[in-house]
Amino acid sequence: MTTPPPAPPAAARCFGDDDPLYAAYHDTEWGVPVHGEAELLERIALEGFQSGLSWLTVLKKRPAFRELFHGFDPQRVAAFTGDDVERLLGDARIIRNRQKIEATVGNARALLALHAEGRTLDELFWSFAPPSRAERVATWQDVPATTPESAALAKALKAVGFRFFGPTTAYAAMQACGLVDDHLATCPVVTGGR
Repeated sequence: MTTPPPAPPAAARCFGDDDPLYAAYHDTEWGVPVHGEAELLERIALEGFQSGLSWLTVLKKRPAFRELFHGFDPQRVAAFTGDDVERLLGDARIIRNRQKIEATVGNARALLALHAEGRTLDELFWSFAPPSRAERVATWQDVPATTPESAALAKALKAVGFRFFGPTTAYAAMQACGLVDDHLATCPVVTGGR
């Protein structure tokens, strides 16, 4: 049995010191490489649901999202009907936004269309990973909101039918999924790269 690494000292994280759930996300997930169709569909969906809200709100609702969207299994989500959308709109455990719910269903269908072409979301998503930085960023002011790679990723996903996923959301997903490492230079968490 391996012992988990010690938690970073308080106030040393890039973010999350004010909430244990947020701190755990920072320490164990943010910036760690994510692969897999359902896993990436989930991250794309949750980044879309987060738009205009705090990430902590999404984290608190993530268990319900996972339950109601069947673990973001692309085939199950793609099969959702208008009745399923209405059911989800009535469930206060998630963020109830029709456009975001319908985009998630549409994105699952777009993912299956990729598969029909012999492609995968994982391969497409990761093809936009930029070269690793030589050094970690020093401050949040050094972290961009978008990059040429995030704009290209958003454009590529839109071209294959994905919705509600612009360059800013794409960059947030790239951060969350480990395509870029935006842990600050002073942060004790090291993601190990991709």
